[in-house]
Amino acid sequence: MGAAALTAQSKQPDIVLFLADDLGAADLSCFQSPDIHSPNIDGIAQRGIRFTQNYANGPECSPTRSALMTGRYQHRFGGLECAIGNGNIGRYDEAAWLQKRGELGLPATEPTLPRMLKQAGFDTACFGKWHLGYLDKFLPRRHGFDEYFGILGGGADYFTHKEENGHMTLYRNEKPEERKGYLTDLFAAEAIAWLKKRSSKPFFLYLPFNAPHVPIQDPDGFDEKTGTAPTRNLTRSIYVKMVERLDKRIGDVLAQLKAMGRDQNTIVIFLSDNGGDPNGDNGKLRGRKSSTWEGGIRVPGIIQWTGHIPAGKVTPQVTLSMDMTPTLLSAAGVKPPAGLKFDGIDLTPVITGKREPIARTVFWRGRRAATTRKAVRDGDWKLVDDNGKQELHNLADDETEQKDLLAANPQKTAELRAKLAAWELDVRSPRLAGFTKPKA
Repeated sequence: MGAAALTAQSKQPDIVLFLADDLGAADLSCFQSPDIHSPNIDGIAQRGIRFTQNYANGPECSPTRSALMTGRYQHRFGGLECAIGNGNIGRYDEAAWLQKRGELGLPATEPTLPRMLKQAGFDTACFGKWHLGYLDKFLPRRHGFDEYFGILGGGADYFTHKEENGHMTLYRNEKPEERKGYLTDLFAAEAIAWLKKRSSKPFFLYLPFNAPHVPIQDPDGFDEKTGTAPTRNLTRSIYVKMVERLDKRIGDVLAQLKAMGRDQNTIVIFLSDNGGDPNGDNGKLRGRKSSTWEGGIRVPGIIQWTGHIPAGKVTPQVTLSMDMTPTLLSAAGVKPPAGLKFDGIDLTPVITGKREPIARTVFWRGRRAATTRKAVRDGDWKLVDDNGKQELHNLADDETEQKDLLAANPQKTAELRAKLAAWELDVRSPRLAGFTKPKA
């Protein structure tokens, strides 16, 4: 590559995207956690912008990760409205149908953020939880990552790195790898080692940690006799240690960026893939992981970009995971393929202070077994369909979703029902064209 081209590329920002797993809306000190100390993640917020109305695209892992990687609603790909089960299990009818055909996962034909950045000259790597397909054709390097190290499925023992069924899920690129250590530490160490090898080319580093997803295990609780640490689900003190270890390792990665002199031209993002499960703290928000109430989908969201985003900024802009793809491409000056339409929006005008928050209408639908949960948010109004039971709320007056306004607002209810129905038709996946719903 010529010197002029290299110099032009080096002006592009580097990108580091941290993703926590099942972290509750109130599980960081910068989001008013009463018991978790998270100085390194807080530091990202202090140097950048904190979103008070940031949402995951789905109430579970795989759905949000699909949207995050593509900038589009995950429903467009089919079979990804629920977390893929350990061992490559489809957990609802359409997902099971795809699994039997060897098609359960994010198709490599879909344009993804890492592939688009790679094609623009970025080095790319992913270290952490993938959860977008077990088969070789769905793995990270098929989606544009130069390197991968992490677990393929939804959850694993933090020390043995095995799923509940005993299946080894820790991989380097396309092959399983035996390692010793706590997963959070391993992922951060791999990221730091990769950063140390960077040239002046821009890079995209994706760090999707599995912490603090179950099993809840003490990072310092390793038992040589069992080869792991005891599982302490619903033990808040251990959960707190897991989040604080996550924060410490994020701090180590940020310290490496600073040591390289790359911290001043790096966009740093921190998100969670859905709301907290019963181990987490969603504060006053209703519901938890797997629901489309605020507690299931509203999550911490922070972006730092020195020199572009004013330090310590807070915004009520409604944002979703899928906004990251168009936003980061815009910030990097990378054009998507012709004809590609994102469902997410470019947030750069808002986060850089060039315009006020953008009004928008956004949708959710998650499925597991026979349960379907949906929601639409239009401005401050939100209609929730919880497996057939509908409620209407105005989040400006009732963030906790305690006052059902459905009966008192038939016109608004009808309007949102129509928008939700139209959206469901719009995002129907071509991959499901041959699917026939099983008879009851």
